[in-house]
Amino acid sequence: MCALPAVHAQAPAALQNSASRPEEIEWTWEVRPSQVDAKLPNVLLAGDSITRNYYPEVQRQLADVANVYLFATSASVGDPRLARQLDEFASMENVSFKVVHFNNGMHGWTYSEDEYKSAFPSLINELQAIAPHASLLWATITPVKIETSPGPTNARIDDRNRIALTFIHKAGIPVDDQHELMTHHTDQYEDNVHFNAAGAVIQGQQVAQLLRVILMKAASAK
Repeated sequence: MCALPAVHAQAPAALQNSASRPEEIEWTWEVRPSQVDAKLPNVLLAGDSITRNYYPEVQRQLADVANVYLFATSASVGDPRLARQLDEFASMENVSFKVVHFNNGMHGWTYSEDEYKSAFPSLINELQAIAPHASLLWATITPVKIETSPGPTNARIDDRNRIALTFIHKAGIPVDDQHELMTHHTDQYEDNVHFNAAGAVIQGQQVAQLLRVILMKAASAK
């Protein structure tokens, strides 16, 4: 397995020293398998409530294939809490991940797209730090049904996806295009942002399929 190139050595000093801009409700949600099989590889889904919604389907699809963990948070790229939360999660679980499937961008709308761009490399670097032997898989930000100000809006989501993909492609990270997938399932919204149970199954099935491919490649490379 080839190591991914680092995008930047560290986040810009201005971002490292910046203050968080909290939303009305802030949260983290962390799940580990109820029974960990030491013979199976460990997979991490890192994202937000969209990721949290399709996590159960991914876990079901990959039963007997991988131990699937979840780290979900409302902290956005640009928020200095995000790296600390990931560090704390990794220290608490203390496992080696074979694959990290990640997404960030549906929160933090008080951060401009320029700030999102400046901070995005630090997310890749942090994931490489907590999972140095893992393959990474980026999931694009999904569209919303109804836009709000300052966000989410679909125009800003498109901008953030374009920004993220410049770094993702540069680092050679494969893409799980959840945005494209869910543009074909606009009848599956549960609310303005999240998809219903059937939509989460559709999302989780695609995630699991891509994870299987990466895990199979890793196993055949041994």
